Amino acid sequence: MTEVASLFGERAGAYAEFRPDYPTELFDWLTANCAEHQRALDIACGSGQASVPLGARFAEVLSCDTSLPLLSAGHFPPRAQRIVCDARQLPLTDDCLDLIVVAQALHWFAGSDFFSEVSRTLRPGGLFCAWCYGLAQISPRIDELTTYLHSSLVAAYWPSGRASVDLGYSDIVLPLPPLPAPPQQIRLSWSLSQLLGYLGTWSAVRTCEKLTGCNPLESLRAELTSAWGDAEQPRDICWKLHVIAGRNQ
Repeated sequence: MTEVASLFGERAGAYAEFRPDYPTELFDWLTANCAEHQRALDIACGSGQASVPLGARFAEVLSCDTSLPLLSAGHFPPRAQRIVCDARQLPLTDDCLDLIVVAQALHWFAGSDFFSEVSRTLRPGGLFCAWCYGLAQISPRIDELTTYLHSSLVAAYWPSGRASVDLGYSDIVLPLPPLPAPPQQIRLSWSLSQLLGYLGTWSAVRTCEKLTGCNPLESLRAELTSAWGDAEQPRDICWKLHVIAGRNQ
């Protein structure tokens, strides 16, 4: 298991509970742009946030991750086949997939070896799509605090791939003819405890806690609580999705 996979695996339950789901409109767009709907692959699937909506649209869903704890703790559609494997060495035959998606994970393995596997396993005309989201938008003061957490308190603890997320995947060039995607957003209503649970799934927060023995969220808890107001009162939260897609030749 890689270091990053180990970090997420150690918090598999929290990851399944607190990571946001993706908008229905995104999966409708993916489905509309796939000529066939027989088999889809969700790479680095985590706890299944993308696998579940794919299961409602494709005859078969393959969900792969390097972390067995994440695959065990997640929620997956009944027809999903869960596979522990490296994204750069897929145990699949050539030309067997109509769709490959990578949700909030491409930055950990975006390289020529991975994209060779994408080209090998996608059918001609098959679709590849990856997306990521950065910091949430809640309110000016709360956004200031979460930015401080991200860019100051735990800045030194982010794995190197995180820089691609901060750039909205603009640094990743797909070796496939591009397919422009419509604008997408995640919109949820959360309590303060849900936000804190989500922030606790950040890999940099987890690494900081492991190396220093201190949870960096604790130093912000009082200020976040004050900025939030009634801790049980839900607030609207928005993440902008950065989507890149291409079609196999």
